[in-house]
Amino acid sequence: MFVLRALARHSRPLLLLLVALTYTLGAGIARYLGTASKLNVMLLGLGGIVLAQTSMGLLAAVFRPVVEPLVENETPEQRRIVRSAALYTSFAALSAIGFVGFVIYRTDGLSTSALLCLGFSLLVILLFAVPPARVVDKGFGELLLAVQIAYLAPSIGFLLQAGSLHRLLNACTAALTLLLVATLVALDFPSYADDLKYERSTLLTRIGWENALRLHHVLVAAAYVLLASSALLGFSFKLFSPAFLTLPFAILQVFLLRSIALGAKPMWNLLSANAVAIFGLTAYFLTLSFWLR
Repeated sequence: MFVLRALARHSRPLLLLLVALTYTLGAGIARYLGTASKLNVMLLGLGGIVLAQTSMGLLAAVFRPVVEPLVENETPEQRRIVRSAALYTSFAALSAIGFVGFVIYRTDGLSTSALLCLGFSLLVILLFAVPPARVVDKGFGELLLAVQIAYLAPSIGFLLQAGSLHRLLNACTAALTLLLVATLVALDFPSYADDLKYERSTLLTRIGWENALRLHHVLVAAAYVLLASSALLGFSFKLFSPAFLTLPFAILQVFLLRSIALGAKPMWNLLSANAVAIFGLTAYFLTLSFWLR
């Protein structure tokens, strides 16, 4: 049982939920633009993108440095078992993705844009987790995670339905990518001490907590500005207006981080939950907006 628990933890279920949500957003944008919905292709693609995110998390665990435990108070034998299980599971997930891609190709075909996006997603997974690149150990893993979840996943969901990119999709993914980077930076704060202890290089430890605070605030502000400026691109502001229901959470997040910087007692659970709520609810409200219109 401990192996299954370890695999579940390293696959990071929260990120699986977020990637499924953003993929659905991409499909919803295609539907809003008048593309006929292909439910079978959408469901196959959803399974593929969740498997891709699973492999991303498990491969990161497989190649984790020896100083970082895979399970709490692990023995060498437990580490070997978990590492092997994660490696085989990630290979199985990647093989399943190839099969899903083949089925979609035979069922509906794949546009050049969709193939390029799928290939880029695979490249991001490898760069994120696998040596020698292994960006997750170089302090930029949050950036690739944000690209995978907030840009590539909705783009794939859109391209499997529509075949080619559209500026409405880009208007959503650009803002969400910035917002997710800010969310991941905020989620790094509770583990900051452990990251320093185990010499884990996150974006927070690489640039320092003071610079990370400034970056967080700028990214959050930029994300909402991009959403607000959508009307300048010729889109109806009503499409994006539900996303601003999360603005109070963003203001609270800035307040919480500022309080910590001034020496207040950290409320890590509230900080983490609020950070996830900002991105998750923004993506959810945008998804509803496109699917219900």
